[in-house]
Amino acid sequence: MQIGIRAHDVAYAPLHELIPNIHKQGFTCMHIALAKSIKEFNVDIATMTPGLAMYIKNLCAENHVDIAVLGNYLNLAHPDPVKLSEITEKYVAHLRFASILGCSVVGTETGAVNAEYKYEPANHEKAALDLFINNLKPVVKAAEQFGQIIAIEPVWKHIVYGPEQARYVLDEIGSPNLQIIFDPVNMLYPGNVDKQDEIIEKTFELLANDIAVVHMKDFEIEGDELKSIPAGMGSLNYELLLRRIKEHKPFVQCTLENTKPENAVRTREFVQNLYDRITL
Repeated sequence: MQIGIRAHDVAYAPLHELIPNIHKQGFTCMHIALAKSIKEFNVDIATMTPGLAMYIKNLCAENHVDIAVLGNYLNLAHPDPVKLSEITEKYVAHLRFASILGCSVVGTETGAVNAEYKYEPANHEKAALDLFINNLKPVVKAAEQFGQIIAIEPVWKHIVYGPEQARYVLDEIGSPNLQIIFDPVNMLYPGNVDKQDEIIEKTFELLANDIAVVHMKDFEIEGDELKSIPAGMGSLNYELLLRRIKEHKPFVQCTLENTKPENAVRTREFVQNLYDRITL
């Protein structure tokens, strides 16, 4: 594996300090959402110039940190057509930026049928899935034009909520520029945590060829809510996940989520040490 971290989970620093700090903590890649990680200026389409992309690219090269994911987690099923048009424009801008930046994928989740981007039963209906596919098509076309990969991340509360729905989207769109970010915790909720092994196995069965990046966090149940916590501190079957990764995805980029500056290195060491102990 190549283990990375979300840039906004690292202690804030300007870019010229942030990226070296990521390297110093032993990470080889990162997931960066520009607006969450950059505070020294506002990030919008106007500021996403080739110059900024080259500045970040050179900083990464100097510090041996790859960009696993350029995040743009906006609602591609937004019910307001004006807002949806703005969202699509931002995806195109991120893909253009990525073509200069040299990142692995532009990442997105899969939206909700409401403006609030929250769970409702309608998110899991076939009509929502078809709506998402229709709205994703121009984004995938832009990915093809820029020679980039757009990667969707299934989340139980959203429209693409499991491996079967993800497979359907990939097959319906039929583009090699569309792949998957696999976060097993995001496919869970309190009602299916007892099936986590089955979900992990089904994901590799249906999507192994299309998993571009893996997100790594853990979970615990608090009342009727599933809470995300750092890897190794909860109930996810990490031995099974890492075994399948070792079997199917050598050198895949895996980025930690929900860490804090004080536990990020310890979390990285937990994942790496367990991975190293697994034999196939």
